[in-house]
Amino acid sequence: MDPAEKLLTIGQFAALHGINKKTLMWYDEIGLFRPAAVRPENGYRCYSYRQSPVLETILLLRELDVPLPEIQEFMKHRSAGHMKRLLEEKLADLDLQLMHLTAVRKNLSNRLLDMETLLAMDLSEISIVEKEERCLVTVDINSSTTYEQEVELITAQTAKYGLGRLHDASYGSMIPVKSLLSGDFDHYTKLFIEIPFLSQETGPRGQADEGLHIRPAGQYLRAFHRGSWDQIPGRYQDILAWADDHGLTLSGFSCEKGINEDVIDRIGDYIVQIEIPVKEPPIRTQ
Repeated sequence: MDPAEKLLTIGQFAALHGINKKTLMWYDEIGLFRPAAVRPENGYRCYSYRQSPVLETILLLRELDVPLPEIQEFMKHRSAGHMKRLLEEKLADLDLQLMHLTAVRKNLSNRLLDMETLLAMDLSEISIVEKEERCLVTVDINSSTTYEQEVELITAQTAKYGLGRLHDASYGSMIPVKSLLSGDFDHYTKLFIEIPFLSQETGPRGQADEGLHIRPAGQYLRAFHRGSWDQIPGRYQDILAWADDHGLTLSGFSCEKGINEDVIDRIGDYIVQIEIPVKEPPIRTQ
């Protein structure tokens, strides 16, 4: 007898495919996957090795969370074309899930770095750090933009870029360096969203997006502020004095983001990280 035609017991066939034999019994009961034979003397189900590819197809679709009625319909009308369309759909879904998981992992890594910074930081320190290129989504604001409007703008952008939750990205505000140099410490012009899976080549759904703001790789001045926002202008005065003392030319935008919202209860403990691009590479400081 051809080995492929040799009948296996339900237990043997289930073990071969790494499933419980009750699963095979259920598939039989709902008409999804029938045994090759049923022994008349005892009603035991038997399966042929030739049925393995069919069962593996069902198990694959189940693993991909294809609804059972859809699997049943597919099995009634199996074809290469039908299978191709189904796999294309599921591959697209998997790509989205992978992109989301990549974003979540990067966001968790960034938050871990924030916590490590919190544990080791000197709030009075101003330093120069190397930064990789970052892609920011920005929305324009001005002094008349209300908090409710800011929330609406951020919500619209997170929906546009397919973020499942707010914490899949990091957020902050931007103020032009030219405003800081002129002493206008309240002239915030943008809110930013740093979305981990974006680059300057790709926007939503893989299309180029002219609205993306690229923060180039290079050296950045980094400082911190602890406490209420109305005291930030004083911190900026310290920053500008430090930059002047070290012969630094600042450019672009200062980006502010909170780094400890999830571990504090009082606004007085709120810590803002401030990063400003350095136009000319400075001499390294200790």
